[in-house]
Amino acid sequence: MPPSKPFSDPATCLAPKRERRKEARPGELLVAALELFVEKGFAATRMEEVAARAGVSKGTVFLYFPSKEELFKAVVRENISGRFEEWNAEFLAYEGPSSDMLHHCMTTWWHRIGSTQASGISKLMISEGSHFPDIVEFYQNEVVQPGHALIRQVLQRGIDRGEFRAVNLDFAVYGVVAAMMFLILSKHSAAGLQGNASLDPDAYIANQVAVMLHGLYAKKPLADPVVLG
Repeated sequence: MPPSKPFSDPATCLAPKRERRKEARPGELLVAALELFVEKGFAATRMEEVAARAGVSKGTVFLYFPSKEELFKAVVRENISGRFEEWNAEFLAYEGPSSDMLHHCMTTWWHRIGSTQASGISKLMISEGSHFPDIVEFYQNEVVQPGHALIRQVLQRGIDRGEFRAVNLDFAVYGVVAAMMFLILSKHSAAGLQGNASLDPDAYIANQVAVMLHGLYAKKPLADPVVLG
């Protein structure tokens, strides 16, 4: 009667190990690509450099990603846009005040994206986007528009519940984004936008939320300020 687990030839025995290694490679390539895109920019990063940093051949990179553009898109989806489903689920499940929700939204984004190397992609888009319109369109669709939509939902929730006064939501969204972009540029700027002062991101975000919610008035103004222009 044959044994229940017959011996296989060496090639068969090694197959599972090779398969596991093959499955791991896309993730390793995305890590290497993210590092290089942030360090060197999109234009200066070469596929062979990504392969070398990941410890694989150039052909392996093209096996998974047919072009540098597709590699970049995969990096964005892996590190940023792939998280929107999770964030939208958190929004729908949140039951606290909208002010706390806004604070949570900004703080969570910082700890999950802004404080990581992935936030360097935003700086890359600012510095190189004008040269790569297809990449800009992709980034707009995958990151900017969903991000703005999520912030708008948070602010609209506050208005609908009577917690926030009615404002121009487009401008309000830009205000939230601008506050977070300052942190990104501070992190990835060689000089550091905050000068010599030590910038505590959590304290900065808490202060920005307080200013957004309460303004700078010591007392409630008699009327809204006049907008010139």
